[in-house]
Amino acid sequence: MKSFETLGLSSGLVESVQLLGFETPTPIQEKAIPVLLKGDRDFVGLAQTGTGKTAAFGLPLLELIDEKSKHTQALVLAPTRELGLQITNDLETFSEKFKSFNIVAVYGGASISEQIRKVKRGAQIIVATPGRLIDLIDRKAISLSTIQYVVLDEADEMLNMGFKEDLDKILSFTPEEKKTWLFSATMPREVRAIMKNYMSDPFELTVGEQNSGNVNIEHRYVLVQERDKYPALKRILDFNPDIFGLIFCRTRIDTQKVAEMLMKDGYNADSLHGDLTQQQRDRVMIKFRQRALQILVATDVAARGIDVEDISHVIHLNMPDEMEFYTHRSGRTARAGKKGISIALVSKHEVGKIKQIERNLKAPMKRMMVPTGAEVCQKQLLALMHKVKEVKVNEAEIAEFLPTVFEELNDLSKQELIKRFASIEFNRFLEYYRNAPDLNADGKRGDGSGSERYATGTRFFINLGKMDGLEKSHMLELIDEYTGLGKQDIGKIDLKGAYSFFEVEKDKVDKVVRGFTGVEFQGRQVRVEITDSKSSSSERSVESPERSERKRSFGGKKFSDGKFSDRKFERKSFDKKGDRSNKKWR
Repeated sequence: MKSFETLGLSSGLVESVQLLGFETPTPIQEKAIPVLLKGDRDFVGLAQTGTGKTAAFGLPLLELIDEKSKHTQALVLAPTRELGLQITNDLETFSEKFKSFNIVAVYGGASISEQIRKVKRGAQIIVATPGRLIDLIDRKAISLSTIQYVVLDEADEMLNMGFKEDLDKILSFTPEEKKTWLFSATMPREVRAIMKNYMSDPFELTVGEQNSGNVNIEHRYVLVQERDKYPALKRILDFNPDIFGLIFCRTRIDTQKVAEMLMKDGYNADSLHGDLTQQQRDRVMIKFRQRALQILVATDVAARGIDVEDISHVIHLNMPDEMEFYTHRSGRTARAGKKGISIALVSKHEVGKIKQIERNLKAPMKRMMVPTGAEVCQKQLLALMHKVKEVKVNEAEIAEFLPTVFEELNDLSKQELIKRFASIEFNRFLEYYRNAPDLNADGKRGDGSGSERYATGTRFFINLGKMDGLEKSHMLELIDEYTGLGKQDIGKIDLKGAYSFFEVEKDKVDKVVRGFTGVEFQGRQVRVEITDSKSSSSERSVESPERSERKRSFGGKKFSDGKFSDRKFERKSFDKKGDRSNKKWR
């Protein structure tokens, strides 16, 4: 195994890395750094998240930059603000014992005038998100004509987020003779196109197999009913009292809702999603990095660039639509060679996704059982006893209070004292988990379709269907947006040609009624009706007076300009006051 000293780095850089606690380079660092230090070739590096790619390009970049020149010599592009800030922080840390550079982070959500001021002061290295950089270019506030090195970090994710045109525009302002270094976890066709258009005979390096996972991550899944996902999540958290983890949800609405539920239930949690302001995001991330938060609930996009040490667990409350996202999510743990656990909560109809992940990982995912109430109580009690055993006693300051304490407890035996002390914390869990049901889906609780969950619930008819360009995911988003119900609140969606059915629990009926009051879609009124009969399409076509008696109808609110294609659509929506605002859905 090589050391950083043998890779050709200057002593100052080696010292900075060693002060951070790193003695030996990761495989991507060991193989990439000697090539990039030459500075004479384009470069493509394929490696999974968490393998040390920032140091792999950051250390050679700092070696090659001339600190005496105030011209911008290097541009690092990242898909998200969080990743951009993390890269900037890492570069500043790496150079602390080496040279003095002006490294400027350029990203949306912060003062653009302040960023312009820092750039004009002379930034040798700019770390930017594509959108904000385009803004500065259009304002003629930044020049890329002196760029010698361009680094595209997480290139696949930038393209997934729709930055293809922005990348083309940005690269068109850079000199042809520059060197381009591209780092990516995967190599889709779009990334290959960038290589073809903007790179010349690049040195290609692959560390590990494409789409394979980090070998230090233990991949597990639990099989539960959809309705039981949140209770199962709580049990997993309670069974791991020292957890420091990330929970992933599919939508920002689910993310906020789950975080609020966890906080209400007494967990030290918060959320990270696209609706937060930059100030809110920074505050949440500072708390998480400082471990003032134990659990962070996030969306896939918001979590890009989270590089926090010692995350013990990544929990997938909702499985991602793209399996590559599973690898990115899981890569938040087991960083820098450490161990980590990835747990997916899946219902029976999602088992196919587990098989797909296993194919990508080229390894089986281990099924784990949701802990029983008794197992949680035992684990919590042992954790409490461990804390008691390991606590540091401040002998000097507690001494004056002990005589009174001893006098108060004098009539209790050692065994009685231990039992009472343990019960202070234990009773809370014992009360909650007394007679707790088995949450594992064992094949005896329905077929996993969700229909058994709503056997005593309410079924709705809606006059929108496949002929309107809708898919199940669109219908789920419509219900989510207008009613505030999350996926866990919505049962089976049965999409027909000109109409559809969906199911919710009885206590959610009023939300559906209020939410769809006053909705129009493409110029016609949306009709949502309660029906207690799971009728076929032929039965629906002929409506009897008796059925009319059993239904309630509502409609009217505008839902116009709906255009559905490839899981995304544009629409116009109204807030509670009737004000119109444009939104894009993806």
